Amino acid sequence: MWEAWPVPYIINPQNLAVDAVVAFCVSVLLTIMINAEAQAFAATFLGDARKDAKDRFNFNAFLHLDILGTICYLVGGFGWARAIDIDPGKFKHPRLFTVLVRAAGPMANLILACIGGSVVMFMNIFKWNPRVFLMVIGVNITTAVYNLLFLPPMAGGTLVYSLIPERYGKVKGLFWQIGPFAILSLALLERITGKGIFSPYLNPLISAIYGYIQM
Repeated sequence: MWEAWPVPYIINPQNLAVDAVVAFCVSVLLTIMINAEAQAFAATFLGDARKDAKDRFNFNAFLHLDILGTICYLVGGFGWARAIDIDPGKFKHPRLFTVLVRAAGPMANLILACIGGSVVMFMNIFKWNPRVFLMVIGVNITTAVYNLLFLPPMAGGTLVYSLIPERYGKVKGLFWQIGPFAILSLALLERITGKGIFSPYLNPLISAIYGYIQM
């Protein structure tokens, strides 16, 4: 069995390993693309179909990069893609379908991680080095699990956002705007202080899923 990357993987400037950083960056791009395109497919399937949408079905990971989400990947090992534009008014059940669309992203990441696990198993049979695919598995699982956070633009945050009554429109708007900055700030605080904020609760789940997939 080849030695796996640390999970979740976090770039350490004091001990940079070029192969690890390259594998991580490639994995992040793939993770973001799958996450965003899964949301686009779910939105279209559930009723929000539109023609010539530049942010849908282009499979160009760079077009799905979110500035704060990308920085968060570099700081905390997790992040998010640029939110796919949706029109809840086109959904039969706006609140429910909006949550389902946002949840489609992390679900697709878990599916990709499972596919990666199958590839790793095949490569192990032939004694090929699967470390890059192990990184793909780790980044996808990390992204999926951190989507449980109850702050937007994570899927958990979308659930909370949808539960806020419409009469609190200003609160909803402020909640959605502050969410990404709050997540990045907390990730930075955890990295600087070394005190766990998200990681003590989410990282054990990431490790458990990772261990199960790449057994």
